[in-house]
Order: sequence, then C-alpha cells, then structure tokens
Amino acid sequence: MKLWVYEYLTGGGIDAQLAGSSSLADLSALVVEGRVMRDAIVGDLRQLDGVQVSFASSRFEQVAPGLRHDRAKPGETMLEFVSRAAREHDYAWIVAPECDGLMLDLADAVGPSRWIGCTKEAIALASSKRTTAARLAARGIAVTPALEPAQLDPAVQRRWVVKPDDGAGGLDTFVFDDADAARAEYAARRAAARETVLQAWVDGEPLSLSLICDSEGATLVSINRQRIDVDAPAAGHAGQVVSFDGVDVDRIARDSAQGRTLDALARQVAASLPGLRGFVGIDVVWNPERGPVVIEVNPRATVAYAGLSARLGRNLAVDVLAAHGLQVHAGLSACGTAS
Repeated sequence: MKLWVYEYLTGGGIDAQLAGSSSLADLSALVVEGRVMRDAIVGDLRQLDGVQVSFASSRFEQVAPGLRHDRAKPGETMLEFVSRAAREHDYAWIVAPECDGLMLDLADAVGPSRWIGCTKEAIALASSKRTTAARLAARGIAVTPALEPAQLDPAVQRRWVVKPDDGAGGLDTFVFDDADAARAEYAARRAAARETVLQAWVDGEPLSLSLICDSEGATLVSINRQRIDVDAPAAGHAGQVVSFDGVDVDRIARDSAQGRTLDALARQVAASLPGLRGFVGIDVVWNPERGPVVIEVNPRATVAYAGLSARLGRNLAVDVLAAHGLQVHAGLSACGTAS
C-alpha cells in the first residue's frame, strides 16, 4: 500500500507567504505545530507492515536522508500538486484547516477513492461553528450557540467571544467583557464579508476529546487538557486575545466519572454528524454548573495525535486505516513505550 501524507503548513500550502524569507520564523508556531502532527502520522505509518509512506514537504524544509517526500513542481499550484501526488499513491491522508473551504477543495483534489478522512458532508458541516452548534443543540447536546447582536444580554452573559466561523485554534479570536465592543467587532467583520460567529464565552476547563470514528460510531481514545490563555488586549483593540499554547494528552481517565460522561458525549456528537471517519477532535469546556459544553468539532487529525500512540501503547494509524476498511498490522516497535 502506497500512502501519502499532506499537511498543509509544511507541505507548501503557505509558500507564497514565505517567499523571500530564508526561514519559517514569521509563522514558526503554526509550522511547528503542523510538523508535529505530520511527523507523528508519518512515524506511525512507517511502522506498519506492507505500507510505503511518503509525505509532502516545503522547499523551505530540509528533510532527513532516507525519508520519502514530494514537493510541488515549479509553477504547480497547491491543489495541482495534491492531485498529482495523490494519483501516484493508493491513499492520501490530509491534514489542513477547514477555513475558506480548504479541506473541501483538498478532498476534491484527492478524490473519494483515495481519501483518508471524513466525508465531504461531515467536513462541510463541522467547518462551520454556527452550523455545528445548531445541529448539536437540536439533538440535546450542550453547546454555545451563535448569537445575533440583539441577543447579547449582560444580565445573563458575562463575556462574549468573536471568532471566524470556520477558523482553527485560537486564530483571530477575541474575548470581550463589554457587550457593545463585542457587537462592534462582529459588525465590522460582517461588513468586511468575513464569516464570523459571536458567542457567549463559556467559563471552565478547556478539554479536547480524541476519537476514532467509523461507520459504526465513535471510540473515545483520549481526553486531553488544552492550554488556552486569554491575554491582555492588543494595542488599539478592545478585545482580549485568545491564545492556544498546546495540549496535554490523555490527562483524564476514560473510566472515571468525568471520563464516562465525556465518552457518552463523544458518541452523541459522532451520531449527530454522520460521515466522521478516522481521527476526529472535539473541543469541550467543562463548566462547573453545566458540565461539558461542546465548542467545535475538528473533522481531521489535531495536534493531540502527536504522542498518543506511545501514550496509549498502540499504533493509532492502524485504527485510522481500519476505520476506512484497510486492515494493516503494526511492527514490533510501532508504539514505543507507553507512559
């Protein structure tokens, strides 16, 4: 089996932004996170019997000798590169943000017969925080719904967040203690034709759930703690900046009372979003009064994938491929040592 891994940030997707630069310094945090995900996936796949893996790399990256990798040809667009490389392999495992329909475009470039990931229908639904919240709320799942400016009520809401409807992580996300400032930020983004969502901020512990999803449902494999900070407002901006500083994987036991609640939630979410396949992440805030509140669903591998195979003592790539009907076996050293 020839399998290709494409991670957007390290695979040349942002080369145009880096033109003329000798390093990745300007986007180092994002690129490092992308490389961590890619290297974890590639490392797991390289341990599988009968699988030949290669990956996309940028012209700004030095790849260790002996690792199979592909780069875009001169003049080749990102989607042309992905389409060509996918056709040269049996399957393609793609990791990219959902913003601006990027994941959907990549799914079209790869084609459904080679695609390792969620269906286009699931990606389209999960790409919108507004649509995801509405779908889950209709099924009785606690969410933070999208609000219209007139729905902001300081008598029952203390803080509000304005962020891209299809964004990833904490990018371009601001928290407001003042309702009028939140309304103004939302209105400005809408006037600029930016897909934006306005929500009440949910206090509590930020968590993420790592799932393996197949046609039969979902299996919760890890409950992770997210490191999220709300920093002081940027100069000239009323909103406080939300920053994501990483994730600590497998920090809450799945057989604990809290873990059992989150396991049930994961299954409910997966049942509400048909077409989730392979590795999927759910961002949750555990509120002291409400319990777990779903913030968003990531229909793709997240940074939590890195280190999970070693932590759990099994090669998660086996599970991801099995979710697509592909049966493979891990070599003897596939997972390292569980800790």
